Amino acid sequence: MEWKDRSVLVTGGTSFIGSRLVDALLERGARVRVIDDLSSGRLENIRARIEAGQVALMQADLKQPGVAERAVEGISVVFHLAADHGGRGYVDLHQAACATNLMLDGMVFAACRKAGVEKVVYASSGCVYPNHLQADPNEILYLTEDMVGPPYDADNMYGWAKLMGEMTLRSYYRDWGMKSASCRYFTVYGPRGVENHAVIAMIARAFIGQDPFVVWGTGEQVRNWTYIDDIVRGTILAAEHIDDGTAVNLGTMERIKVIDAVQEVLRYTSRKARIEFHPEMPTGPLNRVADNSLAKKLLGWQAEVKFMEGLHRTIDWYFSTKKQDQVSGVLERMLTER
Repeated sequence: MEWKDRSVLVTGGTSFIGSRLVDALLERGARVRVIDDLSSGRLENIRARIEAGQVALMQADLKQPGVAERAVEGISVVFHLAADHGGRGYVDLHQAACATNLMLDGMVFAACRKAGVEKVVYASSGCVYPNHLQADPNEILYLTEDMVGPPYDADNMYGWAKLMGEMTLRSYYRDWGMKSASCRYFTVYGPRGVENHAVIAMIARAFIGQDPFVVWGTGEQVRNWTYIDDIVRGTILAAEHIDDGTAVNLGTMERIKVIDAVQEVLRYTSRKARIEFHPEMPTGPLNRVADNSLAKKLLGWQAEVKFMEGLHRTIDWYFSTKKQDQVSGVLERMLTER
């Protein structure tokens, strides 16, 4: 797929991932439109692009009648990242809000078909995988795409909505020929990330000198945090190589325990604090790590940034751009909100 002068829409394009995707598409020569209601995205992420005339911004709610149709008019490829979402605290505690993604996705997909959009690339999630498979942190588990089910047992309403979005796109391809790809993101982190996700929350706690240093869960949870640059590259490759709605994992296969990440944050930032575990707080699955062999096969993709390298880059960015009083004022709210 040639990106130069191709008309592209990024829904949720002021968000952490969306704004970085916008940057990458512009670098490839695409003509980019962004739609975002700014409910959780940050205009500052793409302000310079807008002021330079490189991005056309629609500030609107895709769930409102007629908005999706206007957003996709004249568009060749839609990267659909807009969603009601947040970190672990949010998806556990705001089920009804996350359920609105079912309506949002359906309206966007229908508008794309009506407008003759060439392809939809959908931001899915590791939350589509069955909870019961991810309960033992001592098991060496790598989630392959076929393990999604049946039986299905997605992670909260957010996970079910993402799973339904994937299934809808596959049905659109089978029945109506609308091309698409779904990218299952695994715990994305990096510059422009926000404090409602685990890695940025850890860094924020160190930044404000929190002591005791609070860790949700026992610290034994296993994750495969994936750096933003790898996620963006994989998403664009999916647009270039997948037509039939196939879903692919985008995640590093490094198995990192939460406690190990916490200790590295404290070490790298030269902070000394007593670690205090809170197992009663939302923690999610205990063992979530992607198998990325399908992405290697279909896209030639694998994660390039090792976790410790990406973590250090992210800490350096956070410490150089944030103010302690501002972080202190929003951190507790951000842990459970958007």
